[in-house]
Amino acid sequence: MRSASRFLGALAAVASLPSAFGQNNVPNTFTDAETGIVFNSWGIPNGSPQSQGGWTFGMALPSDALSTDATEFIGYLDAAGWCGFSLAGPMTNSLLITAWPHEDTVYTTLRYAGGYAMPDKYAGNAEITQIRSSQNSTHFSLVFRCKNCLQWDHNGSTGGASTSGGFLVLGWVQAFPSPGNPTCPDQITLEQHDNGMGIWGAVLDENVANPSYTAWAAQATKTVTGDCGGPVETGIIGVPVPTGTAFDYIVVGGGAGGIPTADKLSESGKSVLLIEKGIASTGEHGGTLKPKWLEGTQLTRFDVPGLCNQIWVDSNGIACTDTDQMAGCVLGGGTAINAGLWFKPYSLDWDYLFPTGWKAKDVAGAISRVFSRIPGTDTPSQDGQRYLQQGFNVLAGGLRAAGWQQVTANNAPDRKNRTFSNTPYMFSGGQRGGPLATYLRTAKTRPNFNLWLNTVVKRVIRTDGHITAVEVEPFRDGGYKGIVKVKDVTGRVVLSAGTFGSAKILLRSGIGPADQLEIVKNSVLDGPDFINNASWINLPVGYNLDDHLNTDTVISHNNVGPAFYDFYQAWTAPNTTDANKYLSSRSGILAQSAPNIGPMFWEEIKGADGKVRQLQWTARVEGSFDVPNGYAMTMSQYLGRGATSRGRMTITPSLTTIVSDVPYLKDPNDKEAVITGLNNLRAALNNVQGLTWNYPPASMSSREYVDAIPVTPGVRRANHWMGTNKIGTDDGRLGGTAVVDLNTKVYGTDNLFVVDASIFPGTPATNPSSYIVTAAEHASAKILALPPAQVNAKWAQCGGKNWTGSFQCAAGSTCQRQNDWYSQCL
Repeated sequence: MRSASRFLGALAAVASLPSAFGQNNVPNTFTDAETGIVFNSWGIPNGSPQSQGGWTFGMALPSDALSTDATEFIGYLDAAGWCGFSLAGPMTNSLLITAWPHEDTVYTTLRYAGGYAMPDKYAGNAEITQIRSSQNSTHFSLVFRCKNCLQWDHNGSTGGASTSGGFLVLGWVQAFPSPGNPTCPDQITLEQHDNGMGIWGAVLDENVANPSYTAWAAQATKTVTGDCGGPVETGIIGVPVPTGTAFDYIVVGGGAGGIPTADKLSESGKSVLLIEKGIASTGEHGGTLKPKWLEGTQLTRFDVPGLCNQIWVDSNGIACTDTDQMAGCVLGGGTAINAGLWFKPYSLDWDYLFPTGWKAKDVAGAISRVFSRIPGTDTPSQDGQRYLQQGFNVLAGGLRAAGWQQVTANNAPDRKNRTFSNTPYMFSGGQRGGPLATYLRTAKTRPNFNLWLNTVVKRVIRTDGHITAVEVEPFRDGGYKGIVKVKDVTGRVVLSAGTFGSAKILLRSGIGPADQLEIVKNSVLDGPDFINNASWINLPVGYNLDDHLNTDTVISHNNVGPAFYDFYQAWTAPNTTDANKYLSSRSGILAQSAPNIGPMFWEEIKGADGKVRQLQWTARVEGSFDVPNGYAMTMSQYLGRGATSRGRMTITPSLTTIVSDVPYLKDPNDKEAVITGLNNLRAALNNVQGLTWNYPPASMSSREYVDAIPVTPGVRRANHWMGTNKIGTDDGRLGGTAVVDLNTKVYGTDNLFVVDASIFPGTPATNPSSYIVTAAEHASAKILALPPAQVNAKWAQCGGKNWTGSFQCAAGSTCQRQNDWYSQCL
């Protein structure tokens, strides 16, 4: 549920916002005493809440840089610990500069990240040469030239920072733990930044471009390569796929869609292989990641609800590395790392979003089955108490006085207009629960169920529209490599790798829009053995991308203070009483999800276009932007069902996925719903004495506030991505919008299915975990009800642009294409 604006600290620092939001927008101009170089600089002072020790970043540019985009710059750094700067704002898809001191040397490295993991060494031709460096007991400073750094190309993934507009969006991170392998820049390892992070808009004034630039750049004569005499990194060690292996079903992805699907398919007696890219998460399934205070227990970081916030400061080895959005590549997927919010689905979501066969009446049985196994709770502490409710009470009192009604969310799932509730969770017995503790538990009791971890599915192997196997690669040591077959004729493959993962597998399998398949075809990794153009299946994979549009607001109130709890400190040094209470009885604040979430509240807004748009507000006790923790609450508004704006996911030449077209606020009616909802909330809380609106401040209208916030994933995402493999009856091969049919079968295939968030036509009213599990229950029943596959007799049709039957031919014949509309067994 956490948006990237909090993950990156973005909104407080974007220069396009009014000055009330501004952080370091207007530069300070100073001359470096040792070199005479004149810099525009920005920074955070020592003692600020955003960074201990503070930092300064400066830039000098060639004389024509404000009229012609520069390709290089001279930089200035002054910081404590190690620091990193993004030349395009977010961490992903940008050239990253990292610098750190070690003994008497300041080292640097240029990096590039396709996902939220340790960035790769940059593969382009940029280089850093030093002009001067110095250190004292707390800080280091560095003046350097960065050649070819403002335009980048990392294995075909390109981008740049334009100086001619007089404005840059830059990002920063800081941390105190020294890098591993500090004397070898090419092989450093970094702990995730523990001393702040953010994005800021950097205004470039006339002093940044200087006629003396060439002379200054000539001072850059020192190249620091470091000493890499230590052990050389070795490749991942994979396990060959056992010979003779074949399954009735291969399910790809062990998350909210894949785990229930694999359980239901194995329950039918079929042999099932569930392949998960990531590691084990919870202790029950072999997970081991944990803080020291959990050592000696069977618990991991994923089991304890109060530790879920740790993902935002420690995602290494957990977050997916092949997408520019935050996603969990770990057993359980999002249901292992998220805040565990668990809502019984609102019937209008199914009736409005989904086609016939997937309406509320159709999925009622699936919902009943899901909630019989995962009923959820709004009192997760096993002593029956709710802890630190002062923040909840401040907002609930205001809403109640304004006529909003309190409900028990999962007892009244269809009451989503001017209602509020305590937060319902998937937790059970004071631990995470969810699909991991139910569906996966029962699946693992069956001898016909198999689970492979640390294994990536590269693509499905197919002959025209029939899948015969999947190709796998090890993601970590112990993962499998080779070809895994499905059983002849009747075997099936189900993709449940998530909105980005399933779409990526389809593209790498020759299924998707031609422009994307051309990228895969021309890639270094897949090009040499990519499926022939004649077998491509043209479907709108990656289109229809949707997410809850997030708009963060912040209020403060003196009564909130006692409700603040430092869940990050609970990782390293938890309150002894709280830790003991949790360990002994699964009770207390640590049995609740971080960061003290609630109330949840909802409103429906009817637009000028006649559509009713759903808003959900998620309140939590923590500050945002430049408002410190203590007395602050952040209220995140999610725009869901009814919004019409959609975007697109695409693939890069390095085969990472990116959000290339954002799905936010393209329809003016969507924006009006956001503004109206914010106006209504401000009016509702107007009766709360002592409440201060920090963002938006009282002096700013809701429209000004919403207009000022950049419409980018880094600022507006909720990380509830959906829709890239949309379900529907309008076959995408024929110009429609659907990738899968009503049985979740991929159009143009006879045994390939998709069951995860990617099939959703749009976002529902609430956090979507329960909806995805429900969809998996419903889809599994549909898949199992399909008649067994059969081969076509000689001379029979076996393919064509609108063919929906079997693509297999009897022995002695093969499926041969006659034209776009007809293939025949000959």
